[in-house]
Amino acid sequence: MFDGLTPLQDQLAISETMLTLLLETAILILFVIALRSIASRFIRKKVRSKELQRRWLVQTRNAMILVLIFGLIFIWGEELRTLALSVVAIAVAFVVATKELIMCVTGSILKTGARSFNIGDRIQIKDFRGDVIDQNILATTILEVGPGKLTHQRTGRMTVIPNAMFVSEPVINESYTHDFVLHVFTVPFKRDENWRAAQEAFLKSANKYCKPYLKEVRMHMEYLSQEKGLDVPTADPRVTVQVPTAGEIHLVIRVPVKSSQRSFIEQSILSDVFSNHDFSIKKEQE
Repeated sequence: MFDGLTPLQDQLAISETMLTLLLETAILILFVIALRSIASRFIRKKVRSKELQRRWLVQTRNAMILVLIFGLIFIWGEELRTLALSVVAIAVAFVVATKELIMCVTGSILKTGARSFNIGDRIQIKDFRGDVIDQNILATTILEVGPGKLTHQRTGRMTVIPNAMFVSEPVINESYTHDFVLHVFTVPFKRDENWRAAQEAFLKSANKYCKPYLKEVRMHMEYLSQEKGLDVPTADPRVTVQVPTAGEIHLVIRVPVKSSQRSFIEQSILSDVFSNHDFSIKKEQE
């Protein structure tokens, strides 16, 4: 029978403590009001200058507010300390439980503020590469392009990237020039093959396939240069030479293309050159 009285006694103890705090708070408030009233009356009677009187009244009011604040902190200090510990514990638990969600929201704010990419852009982050088709506050959806980093065909797979990845990983935007892009691909040759003829053939073929819209590309690049204040490279097709190893020559072909036709133009140029030319050593010896 007496066991049931324990919770009731605890509730009464808590109520008594709270009542004591409320009583002390009321006494403090009445004391501050009375003290301010006495000080104001004294200032109005003893200080003749209106300007000085107003200054002392304001200073007295501010002093009373400080006394009230420090008094409340002294009275409620223990309760405030307990409440602060509870709030901190809840906040820490909330952050730990929702860490990934917070990182996703932070990544969304980061990529939006930095204007990293837009819908339709082709991006690469870590091993994920593709065309952006959707983005929200938690994730970004892309249609995968590959395989690898050198091909431009969609694989038919969709990838959902959590926005938390954009906080710690760099993003490569392959479509920053939007409608037209400068597409680059590499063709390797052996050192003793006729790579000079190949260089001329690739340049000729690139000019042929780019000619229908080359003027439009130049106008677009000029517009971007003026709008963004950038030195946009020339839009004319180029074929440059690289020597990665002593026995190899790499031809680097750069062509301006429509952003949606990168793979088509690359395959067209390769098919055109290799179906009409033979750069092998055997051909040269004959």
